Amino acid sequence: MQSEDLIKQNTDEHPVKKPGVLPIYSVTPFTMLDFPGRTACIVWFTGCNMRCPYCHNPQIVKGKGRGNIHEVMAFLKKRRGLLDGVVLSGGEASAYPGLPDFIKDLKDMGYAIKLDTNGLRPDIIRSHIDSGLIDYIALDYKAPPDKFKRVTGTDKYELFSQTLDILCTQKTVEFETRTTVHTDLISEHDVSLIIRDLEMRGFTGTHAIQNFTHSDDRPTLGFMKQQTRIIDITQIYKSQSMNVIFRNF
Repeated sequence: MQSEDLIKQNTDEHPVKKPGVLPIYSVTPFTMLDFPGRTACIVWFTGCNMRCPYCHNPQIVKGKGRGNIHEVMAFLKKRRGLLDGVVLSGGEASAYPGLPDFIKDLKDMGYAIKLDTNGLRPDIIRSHIDSGLIDYIALDYKAPPDKFKRVTGTDKYELFSQTLDILCTQKTVEFETRTTVHTDLISEHDVSLIIRDLEMRGFTGTHAIQNFTHSDDRPTLGFMKQQTRIIDITQIYKSQSMNVIFRNF
């Protein structure tokens, strides 16, 4: 999903930073695909604590926020009654201390909130769930432990694992998991390990296996090329307790 710029660039020669300003890159004004069962917009946050080479949003990961959220809040106020929810994506929205107050403002406007996250902030995830700030979570399960650093550029698998355990043991917030597959990085065996691990943790929801799609118009963070082969879905472990779906195949 590409983002659309609804935020005006600050043209002041010496812009003043205000406390609590969130590094929002842009907003996609409408989607029916990203928040199950709801019409929504997507708010894209800059910066990320991972460096996945297949990421299609390098301009967001490496970019800077516009220093102003007034346009975003004005847009969302106008869309009350027309949109059901707001998707917080990026980048990694959970990295920002001002996020809870931002979400509270959105909840006060009547919006349901979905968070797309890589799971490296289990403390934030637990806090948001306990506070009733989140209605739906999409957690990226990037790779099994031995491939995690290769795929994400970080060795923080244990933090991700803590987030997954939190989500699997709580009963209040619906969530899904998803894995993007580029066969230069992970294999059928790796995907099967992920599914088995989800089963072991008691996950019974939907796990989406997303095939990497290459576009000459959208260079990735690691300049990944088209795959030399597509993953063979017949060789992936078939779970009897969870819903495994395949996207972009």
